[in-house]
Amino acid sequence: MAIDLRSDTVTQPTEEMRRAMAGAPVGDDVYGEDPSVRELEERGAELTGKEAGLFVASGTMGNLVAVLAATNKGDEIIMEDQMHMFWYKVAGIAALAGVQIRALPGRRGALTPDQVAAAVRAEDIHFPPTRMFCMENTHNRAGGTVQSVQQMQALAGAARQAGLWVHTDGARIFNAATYLGVEARELARHTDSMMFCLSKGLAAPAGSLLVGPRDFIARARKYRKMVGGGMRQAGVLAAAGLVALDKMRLRLAEDHANARRLAEGLAVLGAELDLDTVQTNIIRFNVPGSAAGFVRDLRVRGILANAQGAHSVRFVTHYQVSAQDVDTVLKACRELLG
Repeated sequence: MAIDLRSDTVTQPTEEMRRAMAGAPVGDDVYGEDPSVRELEERGAELTGKEAGLFVASGTMGNLVAVLAATNKGDEIIMEDQMHMFWYKVAGIAALAGVQIRALPGRRGALTPDQVAAAVRAEDIHFPPTRMFCMENTHNRAGGTVQSVQQMQALAGAARQAGLWVHTDGARIFNAATYLGVEARELARHTDSMMFCLSKGLAAPAGSLLVGPRDFIARARKYRKMVGGGMRQAGVLAAAGLVALDKMRLRLAEDHANARRLAEGLAVLGAELDLDTVQTNIIRFNVPGSAAGFVRDLRVRGILANAQGAHSVRFVTHYQVSAQDVDTVLKACRELLG
């Protein structure tokens, strides 16, 4: 079997998840009658200190319905210019929510409070109203870097001072919490709404949760239906999500340790990377030649990875990548970089 470092989305559900899925009590979730979905939504809200949760098919859907629930067509929202919501959502925020993104350059995926405050539009007949501020934690394109509780608090403070709704793409928020040694609710306290994924490092087969105030989640639920997210007997998936939250979030430090050892080994081999950015389970590094060629050569050796530019390669560790696999990958990289 190949060692798959393309993403933590490639994980297979655990045996415990498969058993839970097989025995899950279900109902019609559009009618609010699926007990497994309701339990998952309540558990997600509890872990993040929010009033309510909404089970959605994907992180893309969760972020989209959050924007729909917090904005009006013609509004503007502020975010950092490398955010996943800006790069990888097929322009759904513009096409479906009718909202303009104002993307600002950040450092390691983070803006400053002064940048946020300065980007808020003045009242002017020529300008769209600024309605929302979005941040990402951990930050994918910045290499899995983490914003601290204090950073999130300061950014949220600047946004709220201007009357903006604060939303966090927390696809890997439990990785961030693990790195910081805090509970996820300590991070979620500084955002009005948050989306987090069950299908990345937590290994569920599908699904994400959107959490926030009860009235906001009620609006988002209606928008979920609008965009085709009424999944009926979704408790089969929610059962795996409950295992993800109760078991798999507790072992993420193993993925971080494997990523760190892999990154340090790559640095010794001469790969170009900033070890300070290797905080969670994502490693971005540059190779001297073609990244696409490097990835092809890894595939021949039974290792899957993604090229992310002419020279840039990304590795992502997860529960199906062991310490022994790290040794195997470093051996292959030694052959290719030697």
